[in-house]
Amino acid sequence: MSRHLTVQDIVQRLGKRLQLRWLTAEAGRDKPIRGDFPGAAQQTLVGPLNCIHPNRIQIIGRAELLYLEGLSPSAYQETLEKLFRDRPAAVLFADNDGVAEAFFEQARRTAIPLLASPLDDAQLVANLHYLLSHALAERTTLHGVFMEVLGMGVLLTGDAGVGKSELALALISRGHRLVADDAPEFAQVAPDFLSGSCPVLLRDFLEVRGLGILNVRAMFGDSAVRRKKDLHLIIQLKKMSDEDLIRMDRLAGTQTVVPVQGVGVPHLTLPVTSGRNLAILVEAAVRHHTLRLRGYDAGTDFAERQARMIDDGSVPDSTFG
Repeated sequence: MSRHLTVQDIVQRLGKRLQLRWLTAEAGRDKPIRGDFPGAAQQTLVGPLNCIHPNRIQIIGRAELLYLEGLSPSAYQETLEKLFRDRPAAVLFADNDGVAEAFFEQARRTAIPLLASPLDDAQLVANLHYLLSHALAERTTLHGVFMEVLGMGVLLTGDAGVGKSELALALISRGHRLVADDAPEFAQVAPDFLSGSCPVLLRDFLEVRGLGILNVRAMFGDSAVRRKKDLHLIIQLKKMSDEDLIRMDRLAGTQTVVPVQGVGVPHLTLPVTSGRNLAILVEAAVRHHTLRLRGYDAGTDFAERQARMIDDGSVPDSTFG
């Protein structure tokens, strides 16, 4: 969905699930969820009634209505004027509670739409926050093939012709899933999470040199593709000479962290040389990364074991040769 999201888009997308209905006429339905006025960037997207830090979609539930009903007439009117003066994209009433005529007067004056739902405010906030955080997130496109391997989102990158698509096809044949080929889009949906998806035009397709465009869903079935996945690991395929391989750290490997939209993503370089089974190596890299996330690192374990054996005087004459 476009980042230029409107109130009408929200109703079309979630109207059935949240049982949304319009309380006002056409005016205001095309209001953007993100405001374009000074201070709009500081507004949170959705939440319960807040006149100090207003939301773009103000949810009014029973607690808010009880609070408003307890105000004096002048304070009640002042609060309503403040609510609409802060220019929310919409005001949404939860629990299908009755709406006072004063709200309709302010809505007509400001062209701010009113909506209602029979669901409680907590359900509305949770669903709308999820939709808006994904739909309005900053996006970036990275060149590569985005796969789900052993439940983990893996982006295969590298120079043109290095074998990314062939490797992806091998992984799909081994039961893993394609998310996007060539131009996966990544959106920061939380401070430490990037969600990857495929542009609609490229969905289900994989280009393999010599074979052309393949429809992975048609060839391997629905289980071979996935619409979106969080990014956990970037694997760069790189052709290396014998000298390059000799210079690599044999104990720690090549894992580093690279920033993507301000999120640090683990990155490793996988040498591409004759005779290597890259699909098996990618699976091993994912398993190794999973162990690291659990707190275990084989290189550290090996170094500590070697140190203990040296201290004990039992280290053998050779290790790996």
